[in-house]
Amino acid sequence: MEKRILGIVFSLLGTIGLILAAVNFVNGGNGTRNIKLIAIYSILGLIFFVAGIGLIRNTKDKPS
Repeated sequence: MEKRILGIVFSLLGTIGLILAAVNFVNGGNGTRNIKLIAIYSILGLIFFVAGIGLIRNTKDKPS
């Protein structure tokens, strides 16, 4: 059950990271700092989201 909870937390963190990347992309801005922020948020968000979904899908429920 702990892996499933960790998967939910990772999925939420990934979703937040992807939302932050989208907000920075829409707001625009000049310079390489904005591009770096978008890249970092989107890559980390995608990694966390995929890892969380993988943990949720692969964790078997055991009867207690």
